[in-house]
Amino acid sequence: MNVRSILKSKGSNVVSVDAQETVSAAAQLLANHRIGALVVGNESGDIVGIFSERDIVAGIAKHGASVLAQPVSDLMTRDVVFCKPSETLVEVMGKMTDRRVRHLPVVDGDRVLGVVSIGDVVKQRIAETEHEAEALREYIVTG
Repeated sequence: MNVRSILKSKGSNVVSVDAQETVSAAAQLLANHRIGALVVGNESGDIVGIFSERDIVAGIAKHGASVLAQPVSDLMTRDVVFCKPSETLVEVMGKMTDRRVRHLPVVDGDRVLGVVSIGDVVKQRIAETEHEAEALREYIVTG
């Protein structure tokens, strides 16, 4: 299975935020969409970062509640790790583990196709494992 299979099951909705939007507004977007990260864009539409719940927690721990009035660009992760729709679940899990990230924008050339989270990857991997186990059980029973 690959990233494309995750996007087929979860959809390809990408929630983004402008780099100059406030942390408070970005937190509201996260809550409203029940997601853990936002793709951050600039006025040209380029991806300039990713903004996650972790960024909010780190910002509050370092600066206090006043960080909520700061722009997303002050807290976002600028070194965005991307994946491609053709990457396998194992490749994506390795990338997430190595880079210590939980969300990866999925890109094909210059197009953002979606965002996958570690939860999406684990859910798909469990489904894959259950399917394999069922196939083995069927093989054993039918000989």
